[in-house]
Amino acid sequence: MSRCGLERAFLLAATVLAMLAVLALGGPPAQAAHALAWGDVPKYPPGFTHFDYVNPDAPRGGSLNLNGFGSFDKLNPFTLKGIAAAGLGTLVFETLAEASEDEPFSMYGLLAEDMDFAADGLSITFRLHPRARFADGSPVLAEDVRHSFETLMSKQAHPRFRQYFADVARVVVLDERRVRFEFARRNHELHMILGLQLPVFSRHWGAGKPFDQLVQERPVASGPYLVDKVDWGRSITYRRNPGYWGDALAVRRGSFNFDRVTWKYFKDETARLEGFKAGEFDWIAENSARNWARGHVGRKYASGELVKREFPHSNAAGMQGFAMNTRRALFADVRVRHALALAMDFEWMNRQIFYGQYVRSPSYFTNSEMQADGLPGPGELAVLEPLRAKLAPGVFGPAPVPPVTTPPSSLRGNLRAALGLLAQAGWKVADDGRLRNAAGEPFEFEILSYSRALERIAVPWVRNLEKLGIAARLRTTDPALYQKRADEFDFDVMVALLPASQTPGNELVERFTSAAADERGSDNVMGVRDPAVDAIVTRLLASHSRAELVATARALDRVLRNGWYMVPHFHAPTHRVAYRSFLAYPQQLPLYYAAESWLLKTWWIRPEGRASDR
Repeated sequence: MSRCGLERAFLLAATVLAMLAVLALGGPPAQAAHALAWGDVPKYPPGFTHFDYVNPDAPRGGSLNLNGFGSFDKLNPFTLKGIAAAGLGTLVFETLAEASEDEPFSMYGLLAEDMDFAADGLSITFRLHPRARFADGSPVLAEDVRHSFETLMSKQAHPRFRQYFADVARVVVLDERRVRFEFARRNHELHMILGLQLPVFSRHWGAGKPFDQLVQERPVASGPYLVDKVDWGRSITYRRNPGYWGDALAVRRGSFNFDRVTWKYFKDETARLEGFKAGEFDWIAENSARNWARGHVGRKYASGELVKREFPHSNAAGMQGFAMNTRRALFADVRVRHALALAMDFEWMNRQIFYGQYVRSPSYFTNSEMQADGLPGPGELAVLEPLRAKLAPGVFGPAPVPPVTTPPSSLRGNLRAALGLLAQAGWKVADDGRLRNAAGEPFEFEILSYSRALERIAVPWVRNLEKLGIAARLRTTDPALYQKRADEFDFDVMVALLPASQTPGNELVERFTSAAADERGSDNVMGVRDPAVDAIVTRLLASHSRAELVATARALDRVLRNGWYMVPHFHAPTHRVAYRSFLAYPQQLPLYYAAESWLLKTWWIRPEGRASDR
């Protein structure tokens, strides 16, 4: 989960394990387990040796160079102010459990040797691994877990943690290695979120310094890498911790195979691409269709020195789009927002600009079973009917889809419909050709972006808006200022990415509820304040079965899509990756994975390696 820049959700045998799976839905008493899977039995039994998507015999060694974008100014990724260096969350900080990337929602003990989820669903107890150590050699203890949780729940940390863990009533240290989290109410995934998304760090990190002033101090954490060299804003290098405690764990076997990992930062997309071809770094996940089609070509690709490949995945795509800030009066009317969506011609852009590489994203849960389609089914109606008085009639009709311009539809017809909606909302084209309200004020706004590459999406939309008499201007700023303005909701329209997981849950509180609408730094960039949305999110978090979860998520999707809070963009159905030929990866791919974390966890340098590494 992450932002717009706060990363998309992560995001799931013996008889005992089957009982534990039932428990997650409310069943007989639990026993301590090596793993839990939401609504299912964990794939990997006790005593498993490694995940299927890693090579347990992968050679270790060498240096990996990667690219960062923009800049960074801190080593504490858990506070609101500033931009954290890349790699900290994956390489330095660990959680109580590790997710399996070939299951929808599961967790296997990492810092926690085992987990005990209570039969009533109101607490979970983690027993820490006796070998778990921080980088300074001190043991990871229950008090460190409690300290990490309470620090992240304080006002010195990023407010998203208070949203994620709001249903935790208290944390109890049972003994040196056991800690119990007690819940204020049932929450279908809270026990999993605590295992997978609570970073654990030492009580001694910062030596008592206020957490929000802990900026450039080296973290005291338990991960496989240490911060080695920092050139602030330009590069950061991590080196493998030679005393890393978890190397022999099944969840770590075959993982983190590089001795050093360096991120070099680039200010723009062109410099980044040229840097890759010049050998500045070794691997790139390409987000630009144009670069993929026309930039990743040349002698080094033809010779095989550089490789480009598309890797399939089963990830939920979520939603990317132009997010309209409904805190601004200009975007308060749903008819206005719908009209702006009608002005985007995706089919033209995909054909003329993006080389046909993209698929339109219709849903906040695109490419998953949570996506609503057609008319609501019985399960969805069970969620929606009690809220009928609070919902627009359209919610009970076919799920809205982004407008198209394929025949018999056309851009002309869509713009005509947009003018009709705008007129209903009090906006009409004046004699000067500009769209104005009754007070004579023009319809104009700014689109905030962090990358010039996004101009190729914004400019065609702006030109179509001009045909409606709307003046939209694009402002591209550096990532730091972009994040600051996003955190403070200081924008009209911005490009937002709302990733989705296979099992949505607590991230929805921060993303869509009224409580988060004015919470500085939250992911509710659109300013959604809808009591029906609040009620549906609350119900989703209390789901007792996957069928109930799916139906509730689909109902939420319908309500949000009828609100037209975003002008939907599109997604790529594969990871587009280019890399140097000395890099290798396991033959079996995971199902659900982010490209860069997959690289860091499972790739390696071929034995012949790179000359500088031998």
